[in-house]
Amino acid sequence: MFLDVLLRRNPAFVEAAIALHQAGKLPANCYVLDLDAVERNARLFSAEANRLGMKTFAMTKQVGRNSGFCKAVMAGGIDRAVAVDMACAVACERAGLRAGHLGHLVQIPRREADLGAAYIRPDYWTVFNDTKAMEAAAAAKRAGRTQKLLARIHTKGDTFYRGHEGGYDADDIVAVGDRLDALDGAEFAGITTFPALLYDNDTKKIAPTHNLQTLEKAAKTLAAAGRSDIEINAPGTTSSAVLPALAEAGTTQCEPGNGLHGTTPLHAVEDLPEDPAVLYLTEVSHHHGGKAYCFGGGLYIDPVFPTYDVKAVVSGEPAAARSALRSVEIPPPEAIDYYGMIDSDGPGTPDIGDSVIFGFRGQAFVTRALVAGISGVASGAPQVATIENIFGQPEAWPDLR
Repeated sequence: MFLDVLLRRNPAFVEAAIALHQAGKLPANCYVLDLDAVERNARLFSAEANRLGMKTFAMTKQVGRNSGFCKAVMAGGIDRAVAVDMACAVACERAGLRAGHLGHLVQIPRREADLGAAYIRPDYWTVFNDTKAMEAAAAAKRAGRTQKLLARIHTKGDTFYRGHEGGYDADDIVAVGDRLDALDGAEFAGITTFPALLYDNDTKKIAPTHNLQTLEKAAKTLAAAGRSDIEINAPGTTSSAVLPALAEAGTTQCEPGNGLHGTTPLHAVEDLPEDPAVLYLTEVSHHHGGKAYCFGGGLYIDPVFPTYDVKAVVSGEPAAARSALRSVEIPPPEAIDYYGMIDSDGPGTPDIGDSVIFGFRGQAFVTRALVAGISGVASGAPQVATIENIFGQPEAWPDLR
């Protein structure tokens, strides 16, 4: 779905990735980032968020917590990250991007609370229940600080992705705030949910979920109880285009992830301000049964769209033309993605070693792919800046000895 946008709006990036791969400077099974485009995207996003008085925390999981990505985001004016888990928090801290938000979506394991409080030192820490709140508070006290806590809330009618469930009953939010304030080492700072916004495949628009109404109602309840100065964190499908709607709903914190590399669902159907800045690169391995097989490992396509004809640019030299497009069969989710199967019908059967470029909405952190950042695309002098694993750790590719 995003390959069309890549070819129209950032063809030089596609060509640069192929050229660097064919020169032996980029590996197969690799998410590649246009770091200059990421910086531009971060700059325009932060400008809009600042105009609306919103704090911005960058999500890095989709691009494997890459340090080059973190530095590009900081250069664009975003100085805080939201960590989906402790691995994200550690990788961002190591790259110099401080944690603005910890504990949401994934709660912090009990024995890692001290690491969170003393090393990560997040501005805000989300808790789903009193036990996790007490763990965070105790760890903060041991670290000699007071931790601001966000309460994850929900009520009947709210949306959860399966496996994301949890949080406080929104109807109890005043009592929850009082209990969190009473903890030694912590204070109640606000409320959060996920997802606050979702893409609607029928209308091809971003729409608020019931969760956003829950946040608004809870904020009014807190204000009536004398708590008017609270943080409202409302992540989900965040691009600069949706910030005015979030601000109108009272949101004070936004958390762009895919928005920073131009792969929210809306980016696939509308030309939004952010440029496409990520692709998946691999290469042809062998032929069998009329198909050209390409290496997998990172072929996880985030299922925000119904099933569609996945295509890739297949070429042994820099190309961003539609004539280089071929359909590719991706293994089903229940299978390991050792290979993708490229349609070899028609002229110009792909050669072994040809570059294969996909444009899809990925989640690098759940794959076994590498992640590379390249700079200099716009200037015509692209070069590899970083090659890392999904934990943001440098890989000395191709010599891993």
